[in-house]
Amino acid sequence: MLSRQLGKNGQTISAVGLGCMGMSDVYGLTDRKESIATIHAALDAGITLLDTGDFYGMGHNELLLHEALAGRRREDVFIAVKFGALRSPDGNSIGFDGRPEAVKTSLAYTLKRLGTDYIDLYQPARLDPRVPIEDTVGAISEMVKAGYVRQIGLSEVGAQTIRRAHAIHPIAWLQIEYSLLTRGIEDDILPTVRELGIAVTAYGVLSRGLLSGHWSKERSEQVQDYRGNLPRFSGENLDHNLLLVEALRLIAQEQSATVAQVAIAWVLSRGNDIVPLIGARSRDRLNEALGALDLHLSEDELAQIEAAVPLDAVAGDRYAPEQMAMLDSEKR
Repeated sequence: MLSRQLGKNGQTISAVGLGCMGMSDVYGLTDRKESIATIHAALDAGITLLDTGDFYGMGHNELLLHEALAGRRREDVFIAVKFGALRSPDGNSIGFDGRPEAVKTSLAYTLKRLGTDYIDLYQPARLDPRVPIEDTVGAISEMVKAGYVRQIGLSEVGAQTIRRAHAIHPIAWLQIEYSLLTRGIEDDILPTVRELGIAVTAYGVLSRGLLSGHWSKERSEQVQDYRGNLPRFSGENLDHNLLLVEALRLIAQEQSATVAQVAIAWVLSRGNDIVPLIGARSRDRLNEALGALDLHLSEDELAQIEAAVPLDAVAGDRYAPEQMAMLDSEKR
């Protein structure tokens, strides 16, 4: 397993992490036994970063990790937790809470569900527009001083918010969507975090399965999950985006690789400060994704990939309009 460093002086973690959300939420029915087996396989393959959120399955994901990590040495695993997203009993999203009181309360429940004394990295899932980021980060900083949190992260925030947060307490990473189909961070956000010595954990590297090479129009009609509400998976947008995937498939075949492996390898190529999150829900998908670590793309091959999937070639936003409006990272 390759390794990467969190910022200029941060901890070393695996070059890819396991995103655990899909094991509890969003993508339809889940398989507890296979989820735990996948977590074990990831750890055995050398992945040290496990990424979760207290709202993934309303606590289910943290309890799943607690079970999966039984018998493992705590210091061998880097657990990152997002908090602040509010859910109603029917699972619907009902906003965000970044108040200092909410920070500490959420952390207390997370520690209990995970069965641990500390969280390696704690981060608000989104910016709460009602609460200054200084207050939210300041509360996490108090938890760092108390020993309950080791490092602080941010998620889906823009350059100015990053600077304000970093002035209160050093930020270890920014978690944000980044893939061949989503490259908006390259304008302002990526230069800002690099200036400040902040790493990036890239989620959505396969654009929620769209870039996996396993998606099709027929599958969109059959699978009833969260993706049905995403513009990129709808109507003519999907037709257009699948053509991009097929162009990428031709390149992958030349590399004796899969579409997913080429897409992940491209993200890995963007810099040693970028850690892709693999959202695998099964050992088969995990093993396929790990094959990206064996791909060493030349400058010519990277240029070929970017010609096949040009900047801003994707059709449709990454979220529905009401969700896009909540993203500080999308504000210009």
